Amino acid sequence: MRILLISIILSGFSAYTFSSDSELLSEDQMSNLTAPIYSPLIERYVLDELKQLRIDQANSRQEIIQQIVDREKASVDRGVEYATSAITYFFYLIAAATSLLVLVGWSSLREIKEGARNFADKEISKVVQKYEKRLLSIEDELEEKRTQIRENREEIEMTQEIQSLWLRAQQDSSPANKITVYDELLKLRADDCEALTYKADAVLELNEPQWAINLCQQALKIDADNSHAFYQLACAYTVMEQFEEAVHCLAEALKRSDSYVDEIKLDPALTALVNNEVFDQLTNLVDTRSLSLRADQ
Repeated sequence: MRILLISIILSGFSAYTFSSDSELLSEDQMSNLTAPIYSPLIERYVLDELKQLRIDQANSRQEIIQQIVDREKASVDRGVEYATSAITYFFYLIAAATSLLVLVGWSSLREIKEGARNFADKEISKVVQKYEKRLLSIEDELEEKRTQIRENREEIEMTQEIQSLWLRAQQDSSPANKITVYDELLKLRADDCEALTYKADAVLELNEPQWAINLCQQALKIDADNSHAFYQLACAYTVMEQFEEAVHCLAEALKRSDSYVDEIKLDPALTALVNNEVFDQLTNLVDTRSLSLRADQ
């Protein structure tokens, strides 16, 4: 506003001075002017006004900057006050929580830590014991399976060896060698009735009926219904000419198996019994078994 007023005054004053001077001066005088036609006082006035205007502008700028600084300072003060209040309330909350813990029985944070550690140790111990039991059960199962596998392997090996020994006994024609093979079989299986009865048969070939009787009696102790043991006993008693005992044993063999019906009259060991009159006691039984066997065939 001041600038506008000064500009109007200067314009009006210049116009007035120029009009008054132009009336007083001629054109020749105007062209020869070498100095301003207005007074130096006016120039001084204008310069003072411009200076004052700049001072006022600088003061206004300073006031605005001061207001901005004051506002920023007030904002910072409010932020610091809010942070201080929040921290204070936080410490109050911690103090209240600590007091509450003390009231319910926890005397310090160390006791809380100890309690948590003890609880964790108990839980870990439970888990460890549980998995230890599982591992022990798995180890027991593995050991049992390992034992079964070992036993099965040993049984298979023994079965293969027994089969090979039986094959040797069938292929060998010497009674003494057969007895040796049967002894090896009995070492592997002492309760093998078949090996005992076949050994008795080989012993009879060596004319040792009493030995054969002992072997057959051992077999009958293991299996009281072994028909082959009764048959070999009949053969042994026939060799010893104890025909009554022979007939009795032969009858027991026929009761348990019909396979000896055709062998009785063809077996050289029973020839003496067949030709003896005692055999007549067995004739009806042999004929009956023979007829039933043929009917089945």
